[in-house]
Amino acid sequence: MRVIVLLLLLCACGAQPAPQFFGADRTDVVRDGRSYTVYQKGNAVEVIRLGYARRGEHQGIRATMIDMIPEVTGCTLIASSLQGDSGEMRGRLRC
Repeated sequence: MRVIVLLLLLCACGAQPAPQFFGADRTDVVRDGRSYTVYQKGNAVEVIRLGYARRGEHQGIRATMIDMIPEVTGCTLIASSLQGDSGEMRGRLRC
């Protein structure tokens, strides 16, 4: 029984959007062997990194996340709106 509970908890650990992104378009992306999920709803975007990142990798991951936003959404990221870190970031788009 404990194994089943553990498996159910692990299944729930996938990328879940912030409440304001419920119903958003979801795109799963793999870059440099790392998985990301991008949510777009109107002119708003959220990017979530999946998996563990070691010390020293965060700056490069953040740059990758920023670069993938226009590629995935087809819109321009408004840089001044960007909030978050290498685990999760949100921003506004100009489409």
